[in-house]
Amino acid sequence: MTFVRWSRLARLSASRAGTVPPIAALLFGAVLVLGLAGCGSTPTPTYNLSAPAGFTAGGRGAGQLVVVAPTALAVLNTDKVMVEPGPGQVAYLADAQWSDNLPALLQARTIQAFENASKLRRVARPGDGVNADYQLVIDIRTFALRITDQGPVAVVELSAKLIGTQSGRILAAQVFKAAVPAASTAGPVATAALDTAQEQVLVQMVRWASARF
Repeated sequence: MTFVRWSRLARLSASRAGTVPPIAALLFGAVLVLGLAGCGSTPTPTYNLSAPAGFTAGGRGAGQLVVVAPTALAVLNTDKVMVEPGPGQVAYLADAQWSDNLPALLQARTIQAFENASKLRRVARPGDGVNADYQLVIDIRTFALRITDQGPVAVVELSAKLIGTQSGRILAAQVFKAAVPAASTAGPVATAALDTAQEQVLVQMVRWASARF
C-alpha cells in the first residue's frame, strides 16, 4: 500500500527527543536531512477538492452567513491525505497531497458550495466586512481513506453548528457523513473518492443550513 504509517511508537519516540545523547541526535539529524533531500527529488503529486454544483438550496429570509474556518485535530490539520489502516491507526498517502491544508481548503469549497446553490450574496468568510446574522462552525471529524475488510473506503464526517451572531446561541447542529468506496489506495483514486464524499456532505450541509437562515 502506498502510504506512510505514523505509529504511536513514533510519536512516543518524538516526545522523548530531549533525552537523546548529543552524538545520537546529530546522527539522527543527518539521516533526516538526507532523507528529506531524497524525497525532495520527486515532488509529491498535488490534488484539489471541488465544490458541488448543479443543485439548489432554499432559504427562509435574507439573513447573511459567514463560514468560519473548520477546526480539526493535528492529524487532519495538514495538506497530507490521511489513511486509517486500522482502529486507532493513522497514516498518510505517500503519493498524494492536498493543494492546501485541509481546513482552509474545505472552508473555501464550503463557501463555493453555498454560492453555487444561489447563495452568492448571502455567504462570506470572517474578515470580509460582512455584518453577519449567523456563523457556520464546522469541525472535521473524519476525512480519510479507511481500510476495511471490503476494501478502502473514503469517509468524510463533519459536525456543523449554526450560531446566531447577536445571541451567541447554537440555533441548530447536525453531523453529516458520507462514505464512498475506492478501487485502490493509489493517490488519484483515493483523492477522487474523498472528493466525491466531501461533495455529498457539502450538499447535505448547505441545504440544511440554508433552510435556517
